[in-house]
Amino acid sequence: MPLLSTDETTTSSSTTWSTLHRHHIGVDIGGTAIKYAVIDMADGRPTTPVQQLPTPLGASPEDVAEVLGVLLERLQSRPHAPDPAASVGVTLPAIVRRGVARSAANIDSAWIGLDAEQFLTDRLGRTVHVLNDADAAGLAEVRYGAGRGTDGRPTPGTVLILTLGTGIGSALFVNGQLVPNLELGHLELDGTKAETRASAVAREREVLDWPEYARRLQRYLSHLEFLFSPDLLIVGGGISARHEDFLPHLHLETPIVPAQLRNAAGIIGVARHAYIAAPSRH
Repeated sequence: MPLLSTDETTTSSSTTWSTLHRHHIGVDIGGTAIKYAVIDMADGRPTTPVQQLPTPLGASPEDVAEVLGVLLERLQSRPHAPDPAASVGVTLPAIVRRGVARSAANIDSAWIGLDAEQFLTDRLGRTVHVLNDADAAGLAEVRYGAGRGTDGRPTPGTVLILTLGTGIGSALFVNGQLVPNLELGHLELDGTKAETRASAVAREREVLDWPEYARRLQRYLSHLEFLFSPDLLIVGGGISARHEDFLPHLHLETPIVPAQLRNAAGIIGVARHAYIAAPSRH
């Protein structure tokens, strides 16, 4: 499993084309909404408001590409628009290997097996780099958020980032390098997928109070701690805004902190991915 660097200083000279451009567009595709903004790579801050459009019903590749074309036109007409040659980062709720989607969560199954990078590059007329949505959120946190060390670089060692939402997304970093496409929400807990027991939606569905939910989450996190021995654990997703209600109830050896970038993390992270990625191989 290849490691993906989070730092342009560790990438090959072939990245020069992309790193010439300071501003990149990040697009985060979800089952219900497509969020987007222009991101300044100097500090990871949006230079435009984070906006969203409804994900088209069914979320077929053709329909999603049409919406992306609309939002790119909107962004290119505004101040601080990126260079038209700058690559675009797009997340998918899918396993993504070398630009090809290998799964599809809450989007059309037509994405499975599709070379999403090639397809979107051709349809949009500019280079597109595609990344799993949880991996993108993790990239943002280790470079600009809760996983950033005091020296401004990613925290050394093993950093595990979880996004608690409809399911459980996960991203693992080893000395600042991403180990892509981990699906830790699919680990078994009580005879079923962990995300059906410990996600934010599971808490709402079962009407768990915060201490009850923390006990459920404790079992899951203790298992991950045993498997990966992380040096830092970051909890994100919408529920992280309520971190004071459940994090104090957890008892782990690993330091655990809330994510800082909240719902913008995927946009920021995939824009960063586009920034440091080599030009499209096509």
